[in-house]
Amino acid sequence: MSSEGKKLFNIIILGVSFMFIFTAFQSCGNIAQTVIMNLNNTDFHGSGYTSMSIIYGVLSASNLISPSLVAIVGPQFSMVISGMFYSLYIAVFIQPATWAFYTASVLIGIAAAVLWTAQGNCLTENSDENTIGRNSGIFWALLQFSLIFGNLYIYFAWQGKTHISESDRRTVFIALTVISLVGTVLFFLIRKQEDTKAPGDDDSTDEILGESSSARNKMMRAVAAFKKSITLSFTKEMLLLSVTTAYTGLVLTFFSGVYGTCIGAVNRFGSEEKSLIGLSGIFIGVGEILGGGIFGLLSKKSRSGRNPVVMLGILVHFIAFYLIFFNMPNDAPIAPMEGTDHIAYMIPNKEVAMLCSFLLGLGDSCFNTQLLSILGFLYSEDSAPAFAIFKFVQSICAAVAYFYSNYFLLQWQLLIMVIVGFFGTITFFTVEWGAAAALAARGSDYSSI
Repeated sequence: MSSEGKKLFNIIILGVSFMFIFTAFQSCGNIAQTVIMNLNNTDFHGSGYTSMSIIYGVLSASNLISPSLVAIVGPQFSMVISGMFYSLYIAVFIQPATWAFYTASVLIGIAAAVLWTAQGNCLTENSDENTIGRNSGIFWALLQFSLIFGNLYIYFAWQGKTHISESDRRTVFIALTVISLVGTVLFFLIRKQEDTKAPGDDDSTDEILGESSSARNKMMRAVAAFKKSITLSFTKEMLLLSVTTAYTGLVLTFFSGVYGTCIGAVNRFGSEEKSLIGLSGIFIGVGEILGGGIFGLLSKKSRSGRNPVVMLGILVHFIAFYLIFFNMPNDAPIAPMEGTDHIAYMIPNKEVAMLCSFLLGLGDSCFNTQLLSILGFLYSEDSAPAFAIFKFVQSICAAVAYFYSNYFLLQWQLLIMVIVGFFGTITFFTVEWGAAAALAARGSDYSSI
């Protein structure tokens, strides 16, 4: 197999592995609170929302050390170990215990930081300036198939059930644990790339992640990775991209938690209101996959770089926010268990709600594929620290959004995303123009990115 063929193979394996792991994890997250509510009469006293807060909080802090951990262990084994902790978290629900649930929440927060840092490093190692856009799109599309499979399960398997039996719970979570383990094992199929570090690249990630059997050298690489993360955090490009990244964190919280809650709280949807949550997730996944496929596989045909894709993403999101504002009751995010009978500026329409789900997924794929692409392009020599900063900003903003979502009416949550999204688009444009100028100075074709 040629070098390019091997790299493409690695990208596909990377995407498929993440698809399996997050099919299991996202399914677990979607049904965790329902399962927990059926455990109220037992000794288990955990909370799904508290668990998510712990995960995102620990994930944010752990991104400060994840480049060092990846430097010591290497990207491939970092992903394998992290995948095992994802499986452990899911397995806790087979026989739930409060202490194990919260302990696993802390561990998966650390594992998530390491997993995504190693993923960014692996993506960059198997790409160059001509293929980073395509590979980012392929990875993102494969990853988002997890939304389809997980939510299809929610829509069909437990439709109409008011109580989840112990047998149902164990069967489901044993199956999800196995699915997660399959994704973890697939990481072993990723083939290592030859060292192509150019002479004089003393500070590169290639050197930081280089082969060494010396514990002292490993510690030096870990310290160097940590220092590189701090240094990159204060560069102009990273600070500007952090605004865009912050927006993706807010949107992540909205479509993965808040919007489904809104749909499930609208009593005017009738008996379909709960099953529509799963259907909404499917439409989000379709939008994510379509966006990842189009903007990845067709990126080579674009002669305008990344900015048009990001512009499309923000326009699609603004349309979605506008329709949600008109379609969803203002108190839907904070409605009581009984739901809400209020209406917004139109009678709630499930077709419009599903259209908005699709638009949320499509717009999110626009931003994430282009962020992955530009980070891999700008920081090809420092990919692990760069992607750690990306996940740090994204996860801490997601954690903040989870916090205020418990208190803010829908209109204020939408307004926050509109403002941050507007400025995040401008800052992305600024960085992209700088990248285009640098590429032109090297005599390369701008369309190649």
